[in-house]
Amino acid sequence: MTTEDTMQSLQGEMIQWRRYLHRHPELSFQEHRTSDWLANKLEAWGLEVRRGVAGTGIVARLVGGLPGRTIALRTDIDALAIQDEKDVEYASTVPGVMHACGHDGHMAEMLGVAYYYSRHREETAGTRVFLFQPGEEVLPGGALGMIADGALDGVDAIYGVHLWSPLPYGVVATRPGPFMASPDEFEIVVTGKGGHGGLPHQSADAIVAGAHIVTALQTIVSRNVDPLQSAVVSVGRLQGGTANNVITERCLLAGTVRSFNEETRQLVRRRLEEVASHVSAMHGTKASFNFFLGYPPVVNDDAEAERVLKVAGELEGIEEARRSEPVMAGEDFAYYLKQVPGCFFFVGAGAADGGSYPHHHPKFDIDERALLTAARLLVAVADDAAAEIGRA
Repeated sequence: MTTEDTMQSLQGEMIQWRRYLHRHPELSFQEHRTSDWLANKLEAWGLEVRRGVAGTGIVARLVGGLPGRTIALRTDIDALAIQDEKDVEYASTVPGVMHACGHDGHMAEMLGVAYYYSRHREETAGTRVFLFQPGEEVLPGGALGMIADGALDGVDAIYGVHLWSPLPYGVVATRPGPFMASPDEFEIVVTGKGGHGGLPHQSADAIVAGAHIVTALQTIVSRNVDPLQSAVVSVGRLQGGTANNVITERCLLAGTVRSFNEETRQLVRRRLEEVASHVSAMHGTKASFNFFLGYPPVVNDDAEAERVLKVAGELEGIEEARRSEPVMAGEDFAYYLKQVPGCFFFVGAGAADGGSYPHHHPKFDIDERALLTAARLLVAVADDAAAEIGRA
């Protein structure tokens, strides 16, 4: 059976695997049933499987029959704390938990790739290492634990794919260099003096101070960051108060910072603390500040990104291989790229009219045809890279 015949025959299987996983999601670092289900399949296909990596992760290995380099392919396996609101037969059966970012599809396509190699072992050049990683959705992520547990030992290059609903089916996108941002987080606790809502002059209102801090934070990017650099400051939570007639003594602001280089990252961090402190003092309150470093930016190896674009551009069924603009979402795949050359790329899984629900939405879904596209591209890229024996 040819490569294409094998991949085409797997399309229905990958869809069924994806739907099973969608029905049975598990939160970050709690993916016990998911991990066992995946490992059982990989072992049945004759792969060398190591369980319990970084807690609930898996490293599966297949040695090909021909000489070549060792290529790692990575998928994430965790779900999100979101209630599934889709009216489909494969909706999540776990209350308050769903695969709202495509990780179910990532696992399904990776299983397809692993099955393909198990049936084409003798004509495979080099070694394939399959990383099924837990905890991508929460800081500090699962990639560091996978690396610490030896997941990249002996690996020459690594590739990862994200099914991406903002892109229509048939499009592949990536870029050399900085591709995805560092997703840092912050918390600001404003403490004032509570009191009676009708006697505000006797109080120091934490909510008023917090509201002014939210507004003032919007000047950091517009007035402090170099206009030729990129950054985002978003406040996602403003919480405080217990009753309509009470001046609140304490409120919480929390949000995220996105950037692509360390200088901008540290500038924004410093200005967040300064703005919070000074605006709070102006209102007679005090602000405590915490900053939580997230993943580093995803920085693709230039040569490996060009490889992905070239291979994708030559692969039948892909309508466009696009050089992407940088994206402000974050990914702990960044840690792998700090260890070995590689590339992270998007495979379009959205509607042609742009009407797909965004990632992390309760009605998020994908065009399941993209599973085959992603699997075929992973095989093609891995084979191309494995055959390049002479690269230093």
